[in-house]
Amino acid sequence: MRKFLSLALALVLLAGWTNGAAAQGSASFERSGLIIETATGQQHRFDVELAVTPAQQAQGLMYRQRMAPEAGMLFLYDRPQDVAMWMKNTLIPLDMIFIDDRGGIVGIEERTVPFSTQTIASPGPASAVLELNAGTTERLGIRVGDRLVHPAFH
Repeated sequence: MRKFLSLALALVLLAGWTNGAAAQGSASFERSGLIIETATGQQHRFDVELAVTPAQQAQGLMYRQRMAPEAGMLFLYDRPQDVAMWMKNTLIPLDMIFIDDRGGIVGIEERTVPFSTQTIASPGPASAVLELNAGTTERLGIRVGDRLVHPAFH
């Protein structure tokens, strides 16, 4: 009986690992450049992956072990809406930047906690969310009111 339970547990763990590994590569992302322009006129350039489809947005940065310092993921929505995200299955801490339809930063959630199921919500309707490595907004002095320069914004 003990061998059976051990085998059953091993199969459950293997199934969970393979599902996670499959989800890692299930969606592919286009890349794009963007600039964050601060109120003081500083410009910070990033190379981002675009999460546009529901499958891409559901996957996001889950299962990634690292991200380059000036990289990120830009979630683009069809219309402004209240956005809620979590960090379940996300291995790296992130800064989440909530953006309006003109590219203005309307909210920032700094240093999100990996694996957390706590809801991280936009402070109001957002047209996009930019995820960067945790600490980036503080390091570069990015604040609410700054703006993104990217073709997705008017």
